[in-house]
Amino acid sequence: MTLKSAEIIQQLILIDYYLEEQKTMDKYQCVCGYVYDPANGDPDNGIEPGTSFENLPEEWVCPLCGASKENFKKKD
Repeated sequence: MTLKSAEIIQQLILIDYYLEEQKTMDKYQCVCGYVYDPANGDPDNGIEPGTSFENLPEEWVCPLCGASKENFKKKD
């Protein structure tokens, strides 16, 4: 196996791991109905896709109504 092949395989493994992580991250719904989806993040407010709700900054608020994280509930 060449070095390039090994690098490609390593990248594919990382991509697969990332995609699996996205599937298992929970969505949270605000009292206003907005749903935070970690797969999308909140790019307009500097939150990268792949950021779990638990890893959002404490000062992050709902982009629709301004509610704090305490006003969100985990979606089933």
